[in-house]
Amino acid sequence: MNFLLLLIVTLWLNCSPGGCSPPSSCLLPPGKWCSSFDSAVQCGVLKQCLESDFLRSRQTADPVNVGLFYESLCPGCRLFLTETLFPTWLLLNDIMSVNLVPYGNAQEKPDGQKYTYQCQHGEQECLGNMIETCLLNMTDMAFPIIFCMESSTDVLSSVDSCVKLYAPDLDHDKLMGCVKGDIGNQLMHQNALKTKALNPPHQYVPWVTINGVHTEDLQQKAMESLFMLVCDMFKGTKPPACGGKPQQHYRSYYHNE
Repeated sequence: MNFLLLLIVTLWLNCSPGGCSPPSSCLLPPGKWCSSFDSAVQCGVLKQCLESDFLRSRQTADPVNVGLFYESLCPGCRLFLTETLFPTWLLLNDIMSVNLVPYGNAQEKPDGQKYTYQCQHGEQECLGNMIETCLLNMTDMAFPIIFCMESSTDVLSSVDSCVKLYAPDLDHDKLMGCVKGDIGNQLMHQNALKTKALNPPHQYVPWVTINGVHTEDLQQKAMESLFMLVCDMFKGTKPPACGGKPQQHYRSYYHNE
């Protein structure tokens, strides 16, 4: 993931509307700011690009993988994704990877060669799950787009504006073709299989795994301070950011009934 994208999102999170904009000479979307030396200079972020490349070149240990099994309209899921998971990833993306699985407590039923889905928060949540699933398959900017959607007042109405911000080259018709077509249906089936394969089986959402493992102890630590958990579990040289403060504790679960 391009560090400049992470930088601009960090600025956006900490600035009031109208502030913290890139230089007027920067005409590129955030995902392109570190694409070349010239673009980094034009957008005023050369130092950050070079620092990110240097830090990544020195890491040899595998990143800590954080898996999130969630639902697009689940309040607790949205809170954890936007207030804990995404900010932690912004700070620790050099030592941390994220695996998003939008499905949660949905129910899958075979329908010929396809599948139908019933979601805990209704048809709109099924649509949100499908859009986010297709985004994860279609662009490496999926996580920032999903963060943008989930942090909006209305998850579904924000899709177009969030895609335009982070992946302006992603065609709307192609995205919706995935959502409404066979590809999206099969991708959601894979999400169902991944969720059903969880061991132990998930009992609520958000359901967190660390390097593919879920325990109640890991879940609690992720909720209390995912930042410190990732720092503690990383086996390589700790980045400077790992001296940060713990995050807030969120425990809002939707049980699998």
